[in-house]
Amino acid sequence: MKARSMKLFFALLLACASSIAVSAQAQELKIGYVNSERVVRESEIAKRSQAKLETEFGKREKDLNDQNAALRAQAEKLDRDSPTLSEAEKTRRQRELVELDRDLQRKHREFQEDLTQRKNEELSSIAERANRTIKAIGESEKYDLILQDQLVIFVSGRVDLTNKVIAALNAGK
Repeated sequence: MKARSMKLFFALLLACASSIAVSAQAQELKIGYVNSERVVRESEIAKRSQAKLETEFGKREKDLNDQNAALRAQAEKLDRDSPTLSEAEKTRRQRELVELDRDLQRKHREFQEDLTQRKNEELSSIAERANRTIKAIGESEKYDLILQDQLVIFVSGRVDLTNKVIAALNAGK
C-alpha cells in the first residue's frame, strides 16, 4: 500500500513539474502574425504593381469601352431608322450588330483572361517578396512561429507584424 501511494505521489510530482516546464516554455515561445491582405493593399510594391497593370491594360480597356459605346449607338440608330428601312436592309444591319456584339464579347473575355493572368503574376511576385521579408524578420528577430491569414481567428496587436513587413517591403529589403 505504501509503495502504491509513493508511486502516486511521484506521478503527481512529475505531472506538476511537466506542467511547470511546459508553462515556462510557452512563455518563451515568440509568435507573430502577418495580414497578407493588408500587405498587398498597402505596400508600395503592391501600389506600383497596380499602377503597372493600369498602364498596361488601360488603353485596351478604353478601346473596349469605346467599341461598346459605338455598338450601342449603332443599335439606337437602327431602332430610329427601322421604320424607314426595307426588310432586307433591316435584317442586314441586325446581322451586323449581332456579329459586332459577338466580337466585342469575345474581346471582353480575352481582356478579362489576360488581366486576371497578369494580376495573378503580379500577386505571386508580391507574395514571394513578402514571404522572403517575413522569413528574414522571423530569423533576425528570432520568432518561433509566424502565422498568416486564414489560419488565424484572433490576433493581438502585440504579435501583429504586418506594419513591420510593409515597412520592410517599402524600404526595399
